[in-house]
Amino acid sequence: MTQRHKFRKSMSRATGPALAVIAVLAMLGYAIFGPTGLYAWGDYSQSVEKQRVVLNELAKKERELQNRVNLLDQRRVDPDLAEEYVRSKLGAYHPDEVIIPMEPEAE
Repeated sequence: MTQRHKFRKSMSRATGPALAVIAVLAMLGYAIFGPTGLYAWGDYSQSVEKQRVVLNELAKKERELQNRVNLLDQRRVDPDLAEEYVRSKLGAYHPDEVIIPMEPEAE
C-alpha cells in the first residue's frame, strides 16, 4: 500500500509540470507549423514576389493609360491620336484604306 501511495503522490507531483511541458510544446508547434508560423513565411515571401510582379504590370499599364490621357488633354491634343480615336469610335475610314483587325494583345 505504501508503494501505491508513493506512486500516486509522485504522479500527482508530475502532473503539473507534464501539463506545462505539453502546453509549451503545443505553443512551439503552433509557432512553427501554424498559419502564421515559420513555415508560412516562405509562402508569404513567394506571395509577396507574385504580388510585386502584378504590381509592376499594373504600374506599367497605368503609365501607358496616363500617357494616353495626357495626349488626349483638351488643351493640347495630339492630332494623330485624336484622329485614331475618332476613327475607331465612329468607324470613319476612307474608301481607299484597308483595315486589318488586330488581336487586343497585339495592340
